[in-house]
Amino acid sequence: MPRSTWDELPAMVRAAIEHETGDVHEAVLPSAGRNSDFSATLDTASGTIFCKGIADADGKRGRMHRHEAAVNPVLPKSVTPRLLWHTEADGWLLLGFEHSPGRHVDLSPNSPDLDAVRDAVTTMADGLKTASVEAPILAEQWARLAAWRRLAKDTPSDLDPWARDHLDQLTTWEAAAIEFVAGNTLAHTDLHALNLLAHDGKVRIVDWAWSRHANAAVDPGFLITRLIEAGHDPADAEAWAEQLPTWRQAPAEPRTALAVAIWGIWEYLERHQPLAHRPALTAAARAWAHHRLASRP
Repeated sequence: MPRSTWDELPAMVRAAIEHETGDVHEAVLPSAGRNSDFSATLDTASGTIFCKGIADADGKRGRMHRHEAAVNPVLPKSVTPRLLWHTEADGWLLLGFEHSPGRHVDLSPNSPDLDAVRDAVTTMADGLKTASVEAPILAEQWARLAAWRRLAKDTPSDLDPWARDHLDQLTTWEAAAIEFVAGNTLAHTDLHALNLLAHDGKVRIVDWAWSRHANAAVDPGFLITRLIEAGHDPADAEAWAEQLPTWRQAPAEPRTALAVAIWGIWEYLERHQPLAHRPALTAAARAWAHHRLASRP
């Protein structure tokens, strides 16, 4: 479903938003974003806000957005926008957030944004250590998906040749990763350039719909894959992540298990839920996992 413009929203939905904000003078749609039926920066009578909405309030994506609304109060406000209000109208669920000006970060090598990303992710992890909120459990979701186990059972003909010859080993690593990611800390689990906004030398972290209870090391792990996708060598990406306390505290074997599991997830999703960005992400995850496995004694 294409994203709606302000004028394309049902009249009841526009009225519900303006009940919260006053008159909307201008709506600027973002250049990217996949999970909302409407998202825009709104210039309103009460100020500038960011609003996003889902047309199926009681469906799967509606549950994701309800979850994002539920966790927002416990998030560290210095690096995450505050939820100002949420409302429902005509089957839509609508969330209104504090406006975070800025642009999507550049994760490429030597980017001036990398230090600010490091600082924001470190602040995020510190702020979430004591956060208490209900959330899905990442380890349970990974156990249900069991990507390498599924790929071993029905092996694609185009699977990486090394992987085809080592599926038993990969499924063993995957099982170890599921144990490792179990934890009670809230983790974002979807850190990438579109969810990191840079402004005035600082970075804010947005879109918490995929946040889960997990080991805090999963966020640096996912981010390493994104750094490789952006052009970093796997060793350099890991060296950057060493700046993050939650990654420094992760032992070597669990790191390898995490890399292998993330690779399997993207291999599986590329085939079963194909999207344009997934092949490059699969390649990055594969490169990281091969690096981790090759560096083992």
